[in-house]
Amino acid sequence: MTVIRAYAAAKLNLYLHVLGRREDGYHLLDSLVAFASAHDLVEVENTPYFSLQLHGPNSLPLLLEDTDSNLVTKAVKRLADSLGRKPEVTVKLTKNLPLASGIGGGSADAAATLRALCALWEVPIDHPAVTDLAAKLGADVPVCVGSRTAYFGGTGTELSPAPDLPEDCWVVLVNPGVSMPTPAVFEARNGPFSDAARLTTSFADVRALATLLKEGRRNDLAPAAERLSPVITQVLAALDSTTGCLLSRMSGSGATCFGLYVDFDHAVAAAELLSGVRPGWWVQPAALLNDLSGLEVEEGTTLLDWP
Repeated sequence: MTVIRAYAAAKLNLYLHVLGRREDGYHLLDSLVAFASAHDLVEVENTPYFSLQLHGPNSLPLLLEDTDSNLVTKAVKRLADSLGRKPEVTVKLTKNLPLASGIGGGSADAAATLRALCALWEVPIDHPAVTDLAAKLGADVPVCVGSRTAYFGGTGTELSPAPDLPEDCWVVLVNPGVSMPTPAVFEARNGPFSDAARLTTSFADVRALATLLKEGRRNDLAPAAERLSPVITQVLAALDSTTGCLLSRMSGSGATCFGLYVDFDHAVAAAELLSGVRPGWWVQPAALLNDLSGLEVEEGTTLLDWP
């Protein structure tokens, strides 16, 4: 049986500026998006029926929901309908990333499902049915389909290439167990709008990246999220206190934060320290890589290594 496996990588907003608000209520954004090796995993195969199987340490909340409300289900059924075929596949989702956490978990899962289905059904990833559906499923889905370092603008669907990240770029992801609904964070945001802040130079190394990210770049949603969940402030302070942390920042609308580290050893040491001090927090060291869109076709059920 042919099984397609696609990685649903954690999405990080290295900076996120809110530029304005449209009359329909949607906000205009500017962000540098990168992807981390921390991931969910989507596996699809042809079956005579549709089925969604949920596994993994963070799958319980999804098991309690109606399957039809899951973005993976919507991705399968809507793409099949657009292509004029039946959604006769079984999807296995291994849910490792926390939910509603600002790192694109649900969007990444839907995007990985689209990539896997395209491989299984022999449909180009840039097929209009795929690109149109990705934009309709959620603001983060288009950038997650690519799973490559990129800028996004508009409401999140206007994608542009970004310079490659430096090699040996390590982060520690921390979520304090708080779900942050994106609409509530945007609603709580106040103050003036920001300007776009796209980088015009490449990054010589991780220290140069951290310096550039600190120069007039931030997450405009962080103050609102910290007011709604003060524990986010504690997470940022905890990351800042670890040795080798060059930058701490919240991703997306929160509550996941990340620290950018000088090297692998410091990132792992920081993750071990934070896990010991805060056993209730989700803590994960990870690499930032320029392209995490990898998927494979192979027999059996062996978990693939990163490309």
